[in-house]
Amino acid sequence: MVIKKAAIVAGAIALVVAGALGWWLLSPLFINQTVDEDFPFSAAAVVPAEMTAAEVEGIMAGMAKVDQPVEEAMPVMPAQPASAAVMPTAQPTAMPVMHTPAAPTSLKAGMFRDADRFHNGSGAATLYRIGEDSHVLRLEDFRVTNGPDLHVLLTNHADPQNRDDIHAEGYLDLGSLKGNIGNQNYEIPAGADIDAAASVVIYCQPFHVVFSVAPLQPPG
Repeated sequence: MVIKKAAIVAGAIALVVAGALGWWLLSPLFINQTVDEDFPFSAAAVVPAEMTAAEVEGIMAGMAKVDQPVEEAMPVMPAQPASAAVMPTAQPTAMPVMHTPAAPTSLKAGMFRDADRFHNGSGAATLYRIGEDSHVLRLEDFRVTNGPDLHVLLTNHADPQNRDDIHAEGYLDLGSLKGNIGNQNYEIPAGADIDAAASVVIYCQPFHVVFSVAPLQPPG
């Protein structure tokens, strides 16, 4: 009897584990996750030496959500007596020349394509240089078949078809995909070899499956 009860308990636990695993594997196929990120707020900002681009982005994004209305009344000018002397018109003062940060530069771009009949992808992937040494990957009008634990890879292979292609040429994992639909940004770590980057891959980590690829080319 004890053995029978233990077997029932073990079977129940196995069913719970199998059910949880099945939900984790299959639920993304029926659930879309949409994101819509603006282009980074810090794209045109000069990053102080004591701060990182991520810190500037956080501050600017926070301030963008704060409204600070200002309403000033027109100043009342004192009346001048009729005999008041006419003051000479002041000469305009030259405005100081302000340094305008360089606009973000598109380095490489490509369009996502289907990996096969089941794993579909579309939209644009663009590598930008921001400032002197910061880079970001932006996905726009993006959509891909959802799946478990999808990651965004920047690979050195021009058109990888599988795990072996990705590992043979080298790659950089930019982290988990934020959503399978929508515009999104991925910061590229300092020191990354942007010149070697040849494609963006949406990759399923648990099963090493390519969901979509965007081969990258310089503009022009």
